[in-house]
Amino acid sequence: MKPNSPIFRMFGRSPIRPLQGHMAKVTECAKHLLAFIAATLEHDWAKAERIQESIIACEHQADDLKRDLRTHLPKSLFLPFSRGDLLSMLKLQDNIANIAKDIAGLIIGRKMHIPEQIAMRYIDLLKRSIDAVEQTANAVNELDELLETGFRGAEVAIIEDMIDEIHQIEHDTDEIQIDVRKTLFALEKDISPVDIIFLYKMIQWTGDLADNAEQVGNLLQSFLAN
Repeated sequence: MKPNSPIFRMFGRSPIRPLQGHMAKVTECAKHLLAFIAATLEHDWAKAERIQESIIACEHQADDLKRDLRTHLPKSLFLPFSRGDLLSMLKLQDNIANIAKDIAGLIIGRKMHIPEQIAMRYIDLLKRSIDAVEQTANAVNELDELLETGFRGAEVAIIEDMIDEIHQIEHDTDEIQIDVRKTLFALEKDISPVDIIFLYKMIQWTGDLADNAEQVGNLLQSFLAN
């Protein structure tokens, strides 16, 4: 890495801190969706569009961090996991920001109406998916402590408990998705087929936030195993 790299200026020489910074940024992107969905349910499209702009700006910032880390990451790391593993984690994290942007873009682009019969349960799904993202960010933030302890001791147990919680949260989102889809299925005869297709897509993408967070947790778990 070059000493004058923005990554050095922001985080120092370790790639762990920029990875953590990137995860914090994608978490910020996902959390914007709560206010965004609230605005759409109130049919306040002007407010929703302003929040969408914040999501887009946030996703661009995450992209900048991702590119900078990729560009300046050494080909060999003096770490107990590979360069490829770190880049895989970075990609999974980045997916979260992309999905948040896509959800907002889909809803704004079609001025989608979320049926009141699924609205509250959909919000439960969104909140729980964001819980998964936030818990994953907490786990990623423990990586530097884990390195300092040599992947041994109490810190390992802390990370393992966090990963277990991520798995539980993702399971919760699966259960909520089943409920939302079941209710939406019962409404299909009253909603246009095109709208139904995009509502199912919105539900799927929202669950994907938790899925990608869980995959980051799975990578962390593999670091512990190795």
